[in-house]
Amino acid sequence: MKPEIKVFKFGGASLKDVEGIKNVASILQGYKDERLVIVVSAIGKTTDALEKVVGAHYNRTGEAYALLNLVKQHHFGICQDLFDQDDEVFAAVNDTFVEIEWVLEEEPHQNYDFMYDQIVSVGELLSSRIVNAYLNKMGMTTRWLDARDVILTDDIYREGWVQWEVTEERADRLVKPLLKDQCFVLTQGFIGSTTENFTTTLGREGSDYTAAIFSYCLDADSMTIWKDVPGVLTADPRKFENVIKLDRLSYKEAIEMTYYGAKVIHPKTIKPLQNKSIPLFVKSFKEPKAEGTFISSEVEDNYPPMVAVEQNQALLHISTRDFSFVAEHHMSYLFKLIAELRLQVNMMQNTAISFVVCFNDTDDKVDRFIEMITKEFKVILDRNLELITVRHYTRELLDMLREGKIVMLEEHIQRTVQMVVKDVPVMKRKAG
Repeated sequence: MKPEIKVFKFGGASLKDVEGIKNVASILQGYKDERLVIVVSAIGKTTDALEKVVGAHYNRTGEAYALLNLVKQHHFGICQDLFDQDDEVFAAVNDTFVEIEWVLEEEPHQNYDFMYDQIVSVGELLSSRIVNAYLNKMGMTTRWLDARDVILTDDIYREGWVQWEVTEERADRLVKPLLKDQCFVLTQGFIGSTTENFTTTLGREGSDYTAAIFSYCLDADSMTIWKDVPGVLTADPRKFENVIKLDRLSYKEAIEMTYYGAKVIHPKTIKPLQNKSIPLFVKSFKEPKAEGTFISSEVEDNYPPMVAVEQNQALLHISTRDFSFVAEHHMSYLFKLIAELRLQVNMMQNTAISFVVCFNDTDDKVDRFIEMITKEFKVILDRNLELITVRHYTRELLDMLREGKIVMLEEHIQRTVQMVVKDVPVMKRKAG
């Protein structure tokens, strides 16, 4: 009988400060006799802060070092509260920051995405050094692992695609021996590397996916994501009332929900687990003894209405500049560019004279796509939209969600309705 392996993932919210790190350690004390792979995200809002460093360096604003110093102060402040001054973690953290300083000493790389990955990836390296050192200080034998030594990707930066065969071989060769002594292995989410040893990232909020990669490659018995919510909810409680927790969820339903914008799990997470029937638990680090949500194949397909809202959407109306219809060769060309840019298509409709498509609008990819096609196509762009997806909808719920909105695009597919919407402008009354 093979020894049981579990994979845990802790996100930035659980590690945002000293008390958060202590709480994570307290949770892990209950598993100290188990073989456990721990995947951590960057501390708190570190990724956002490092993105500002990237932007400052790329745009030559002269602020990059000052912005980096703020990140340094935050991390060294946490270290000072957790460790004695002579602890070797200070040198490890300092050496990790040097990886960013090397980049800043050079001229900005012409490939923004490449430079982004070399800098922003350091957030996970920093958090993993600190958490690893603290767990060992608290008597939990923990071995630090560089995820880049295991996860091989292609060379598309900011959205690296996993090379599964090599990654599986590396996990078997490098990770399993570390787990033989009933210790923890702690590694980073979000990051991988190319065959040339350049760092890549797996897409924003990609640490869940990292945990799923390790779970798949190690044939884990289970995976657990620790969140600041009690489990998978029917909607975002910050936006909706009467939200309920789902105790059990099927892989299929979880894939649908995350693809359509439910934020509790990264969209790519579920499929590797489904492929090997590895159960997923979504639990609260605030209430670690609570049951959370259990996701597996052995769940009845009977659910209440569920709502996912995806902000920062761009809607493109694309038509030809000549007198031709939008035909197959046009679509082939457009989708080739969409694939190259790794744009996420959330909705699309095609007619004889136009192609309408909705993308996530979180970086410059939409602008780059438009620039590539404007010679051949006319493009009308609407920005700052919302994508509302409702699973297992009721008419009353749809009517409520449409209130105060202009529906730009709507589609019904079996038990799912999607709407791209914008707020109705508020008419100001004239004075007097």
